Amino acid sequence: MVIQTNISQAKQLVQKARKNGKSVGFIPTMGALHEGHLSLVREAVDECGFVVVSIFLNPLQFSPKEDLSHYPRDFKSDRKLLKLAGADLLFYPQAKDFYPSGFSTYVEETHLSKVLCGKSRLGHFRGVCTVLVKLFNVINPDIVYFGQKDYQQALIVRRLISDLNFSLKMKILPIVRDKDNLALSSRNAYLNRSERKESLCIYEALALAKELIDRGEKNTKKIVSTISKKISSKKRAKIDYIEIRNAENLNPLDKVTGKVLIALAVYIGKTRLIDNIVLNVKNK
Repeated sequence: MVIQTNISQAKQLVQKARKNGKSVGFIPTMGALHEGHLSLVREAVDECGFVVVSIFLNPLQFSPKEDLSHYPRDFKSDRKLLKLAGADLLFYPQAKDFYPSGFSTYVEETHLSKVLCGKSRLGHFRGVCTVLVKLFNVINPDIVYFGQKDYQQALIVRRLISDLNFSLKMKILPIVRDKDNLALSSRNAYLNRSERKESLCIYEALALAKELIDRGEKNTKKIVSTISKKISSKKRAKIDYIEIRNAENLNPLDKVTGKVLIALAVYIGKTRLIDNIVLNVKNK
C-alpha cells in the first residue's frame, strides 16, 4: 500500500492504475477507522482493481462548537488496518494544501441538507459536499462507497453525483454494529462505561419502532412519542431529533408507508450519536 500526501502525485498514481486497465474504488474517511469503514474497503477490493482510501479530517464540516480538535486520531492503526484490508493507496492530504490561503469556493446541496442533521449542524453538509467534490476530482473513481449509518449524507452525495454529472457509481452498504447492536462510530471512543451502557437505548428505540410498525401502528407521531419516552428514561440521554421520513427524498410522513427512514440523533453525555433503520412498509 502506498501512502501519498501530495495531491498531484496521488492523481498520477490513480491515472497509472487506470492506464493499466484497473477500475478505481474509493472510500473517503476522516480516520479513526473501525469495522464499518473496513467493510467498505473489503467490498471495494472485491469489486475494483485499485482501491483508494482517503483520510482527511475535514475542518469545513465542523462548526466552532464541535469536536474537531478532539476528534479521534490514530494514523498508525489506520495505516495498518488499511494495509491488511487490501487498500492500494492511502491518500492523506494536509488541510493547508487542500484549502490553501484564499480558498473561497464551496459546494452546497439545498434540499436534502436542510433537515435532520442539517438543522442542528448548520454548514455541515456544505463542508461535506465541498470536500467530496475536491476528492472526486483528485481520485476520479469508478465506484465510491458509503455506509448506511450516515444515511442522510449518503442521499446528499447521491444527489451531488447526479446533479453535478460525475461519471461514477455509488454503493451504500449496511450499518455495521457491535455485538450489543450499537452502530460502529469513531465517536464511540468518547463514551465511558456507563455512557456506553446507556447508549444501547438508541438501537432499542429503533427496534421498538419496527415492532410497533409490524404490529400495525402507522401514525408517525405516536411512534416517535413512544420511542422518545424510551430514550428519555436514560438520565445521560438527550434527544437531538427522532424523525420518520420518506427514505428516498426525506419528505416528512404522517403515516408510515412505502420505503421509510427512521432516523435519530441522541447525545449520550457530551457525545452525539446517530443511527437509523430503513423499512419497506406495505399498505394492507
